[in-house]
Amino acid sequence: MTSTLTSTAVSAPRTRDSLGEIMSASMVGTAIEFYDNYCYSIAAATYFSAVFFPKSDPVVGTLQSLLTFAISFLARPFGSLLFGHFGDKLGRKQTLVVALMVMGTSTFVVGLLPGYAKIGIWSVVLLCLCRVCQGLGLAGEWSGAALVATENAPRNKRALYGSFPNLGAPIGFLLSYGLNLVLTSVFTQEQMQAWGWRLPFLLSAVLVVVGMYVRIHMSETPVYRKASHEQRTAHHPLFELRHYWKNVVLGTCAMGITYTIFYILGTWSLSYGVKNLGFTQHEYLFMQVFSVLFFAAFIVLSCLRADAVGRKRVLLAATAATLVFSFLAPGLLTGQRNFMGALVFLCVGFVLMGSLFGPCGAYLPEMFPMKVRYSGAGFAYNLAAILGGAFAPTLATWLVSNYGIWALGWYLGAMSALALVALLAFKESKDVDFAR
Repeated sequence: MTSTLTSTAVSAPRTRDSLGEIMSASMVGTAIEFYDNYCYSIAAATYFSAVFFPKSDPVVGTLQSLLTFAISFLARPFGSLLFGHFGDKLGRKQTLVVALMVMGTSTFVVGLLPGYAKIGIWSVVLLCLCRVCQGLGLAGEWSGAALVATENAPRNKRALYGSFPNLGAPIGFLLSYGLNLVLTSVFTQEQMQAWGWRLPFLLSAVLVVVGMYVRIHMSETPVYRKASHEQRTAHHPLFELRHYWKNVVLGTCAMGITYTIFYILGTWSLSYGVKNLGFTQHEYLFMQVFSVLFFAAFIVLSCLRADAVGRKRVLLAATAATLVFSFLAPGLLTGQRNFMGALVFLCVGFVLMGSLFGPCGAYLPEMFPMKVRYSGAGFAYNLAAILGGAFAPTLATWLVSNYGIWALGWYLGAMSALALVALLAFKESKDVDFAR
């Protein structure tokens, strides 16, 4: 099987895919990835404490449901090593197809699971198993999508092309939050709690079918085809990756704050806004859907700037601004139904999020040579997901419950400071030989 797959990669057509094909192939899986995660984060923050856990203290139930959110992240490093091995050894295309299948099937099954009232603790076990499978699939998704974009990119537009998979994040956000906004407008809270929360998971099947069609018809990247033809691919990518452990650590620490602010804005703040600030879920979802437009815009703007002046300067500026924002943000989340404060918190937060997230599609792959690029970029990205995102909603909930809203600022500030230290140790990668 291995020889067949390898020969397929070598004999693939040597023409480049069109810009539209590159955009859709790299963007579609990431959009589905973030759609899945956002649907789960909304359900975990709002419905799962009552569906999958015995009724007790509401705060404890929310913490328990948010912990199931973290399980997917804990599985991701293993998934990144698994899919990274095959992505570096056999090619980007086939690996991405399998990752999408694993990810999409797991999300669909969540919508079919019976609750605690019907099968007891087994409902939690099955939910956690689905989250593990989601994590494995998600881990192979982003790094492969980033390589599809950047390994097809002109040298002076690598960050811009690297923005294509990252634009899948706001697209997934708009799809998931927009759908939930429609559902909460049409159905009552009781209907959503009883069965309405299942619909976004079941409808994900439509996105997966579209994604599979696009992925199956895309070509292998020219960088990988050339390396495969010249027999420069690694037979044991994970063994080779040990030489680049410092790059993995730096990439993980630099990306950590990106995930932290991501899930503070998207998951924790929704739960906090509804339960503590007096907003209805419909109102807060509408503000999130509006503010994510800033996220999409600054992904592109930051990447254009990163192609012009370099990745390091853009990331240092964005991370320093996030550090300042960390200690101003809690003040925006005080008072009942403070629409202006909450909207400013979300809009400014997503501006910073876009500025941090955009360039990672280029700088993480640029930190590793071609033969371990899928493994290295994916491992750093998914370790950052654990460091910054896995426990962010849970930890923020615990900190604010015990120490007040200003503890949120210290948490964001600590993650920003860690990222700044890592970025100072970075070497600028704008002009690296990407075919090396």
